[in-house]
Amino acid sequence: MINYTERIALLMQDIVSRTPALGFIDLREVLVFGRYGRPGAEGAFATCHCLTLPETEPGYYFWRDRDTGEVTRRSEWFVTKTPEVRVSGTRIKYLISFVLPRFCEQTLHRSWKADLYGEVAPWVAKLDTIVHELYHIDPASTGIRQFAHADGTRDTRTHGPQFYEDVALMTRAYLESAPNPALVDFLRFDFSGLQQEFGGVTATTFKNFPSFPQRYMEPLSTLPVDCGIKVEPLKRPAQPHLYTEHDLNVRLFKAPGARL
Repeated sequence: MINYTERIALLMQDIVSRTPALGFIDLREVLVFGRYGRPGAEGAFATCHCLTLPETEPGYYFWRDRDTGEVTRRSEWFVTKTPEVRVSGTRIKYLISFVLPRFCEQTLHRSWKADLYGEVAPWVAKLDTIVHELYHIDPASTGIRQFAHADGTRDTRTHGPQFYEDVALMTRAYLESAPNPALVDFLRFDFSGLQQEFGGVTATTFKNFPSFPQRYMEPLSTLPVDCGIKVEPLKRPAQPHLYTEHDLNVRLFKAPGARL
């Protein structure tokens, strides 16, 4: 069988070593894992998740009366935190998830990305997505990479025309650097082709699949509560605040409609 996320992680090592703009990335601090997603469904093919976001300032939700505008109830005070992930003692700063089998079905054919590439093989769409997620990693490790306008003001978008052009430029340069075919050939197969070629497709996941580390709200009990207003308790986090290698698993992914 092929461990798809393991193959992607090996390919990322080569991409980073050959791409100066991504050379700052320490892939020991990046964990690649798989999520489930049906081909043809809406949604991203992959996502970069930042684990270095700071704790927020205390806050709460509140509800107002539609007629009077008065606050009728509110939640407990809370802060939003990021869970910690450590693998073999190394703190993971970014997670990159790939949605299977959907990711495997990507093609440049009839895609808007085709305009950025010209005459290249359709499977390069998958390589583009891998470079795309790596490019989201912020050199300062403070979040998802931000961009600035020509006047120096910050662009609120994480994706813009220049982002996609940069990704295509890096992807084309990587292909022109003549990487070892053994590192990229698995991208040529769609999900059905992978199953035929390798006998099955597995990927690293978290043991609480389909869940994975995500930001959570932690209630605070030390801040004041307004008298006369009902306080709604927050739902307590059900997921761990600390994940380690013991929370990882290798899972078999099957064709759409088959039980995972």
